[in-house]
Amino acid sequence: MSELSNKNPELILASASPRRRELLQQIGVACRVKPVDIAEVHQPGESPAMFVERLAREKACAGLAVADSDAVVLGADTVVVCHGDILGKPTDREDAISMLQQLSGSEHQVMTAVAVTNKERIRCLVVTTDVRFKTLTTAQCEQYWETGEPCDKAGAYGIQGLGAVFVAAIKGSYSAVVGLPLTETANLLAAFDIPVWQTLVLTAEDDDTSAS
Repeated sequence: MSELSNKNPELILASASPRRRELLQQIGVACRVKPVDIAEVHQPGESPAMFVERLAREKACAGLAVADSDAVVLGADTVVVCHGDILGKPTDREDAISMLQQLSGSEHQVMTAVAVTNKERIRCLVVTTDVRFKTLTTAQCEQYWETGEPCDKAGAYGIQGLGAVFVAAIKGSYSAVVGLPLTETANLLAAFDIPVWQTLVLTAEDDDTSAS
């Protein structure tokens, strides 16, 4: 393996999501995983876009607080919005089935915010993708829950996994639905001298691969 160039700052991924790490690996971006813990509470009067952007910023800033002085930190968050309602991760079986039934036969939006920061500045963007589900039966929703996949997913489904069979159409960034809009993320990282197409990916010894 090659070593990271001394010209490029280290990138910290302030997220425990294995999907975000895999997406960065896909475009050859080297990173070190340092999950952060923030309160993901929606504030009164906060739009879904404002909410997801704030969470991405808070994750990036929390990661920066414990990072080396010359590091660049990436924080991200994803929410599913259906008929104006923000659908987070399901709390239990009933919650997941309720979410899936709400998504059934309709179009919803997946909003992913990405924030990149260092000691001098922060840049953030939100990418929205339209996703349309086919009509689901209650039995399909229940069977999908039993697979275990919906447990840690916003909106109770994973487009990159078994939940792909529910997706009838998509308009926008597929990778944003998975967890990171790659074109936009690459542009943000380039502004912080983080190149794509690296060959080495660093992971922390305490790497936690649960979803954020």
